[in-house]
Amino acid sequence: MANDDYIDVDFCRGLASGDAIEAYYRNTLVHRGPVVDTAPDHGLVWILDTLTGDARLLDLAELEIVRIPPRYREVRVAAPRP
Repeated sequence: MANDDYIDVDFCRGLASGDAIEAYYRNTLVHRGPVVDTAPDHGLVWILDTLTGDARLLDLAELEIVRIPPRYREVRVAAPRP
């Protein structure tokens, strides 16, 4: 999924609170949002999923995680409007 704009994330230590990410399962976007917290020793990351509005716990072993470039963050990670 990574291209020149997106950066693959292979481990939680590469993420910090506030980083905007997208999570893919079998090349299908399933989650998108800012990182809230990480558990690097367990390969887990919590995000506020802007696709659903819920907090999500993501397992890096099950999903392909990519960091969204700064120029797309405001557009792609903004919370849905009611």
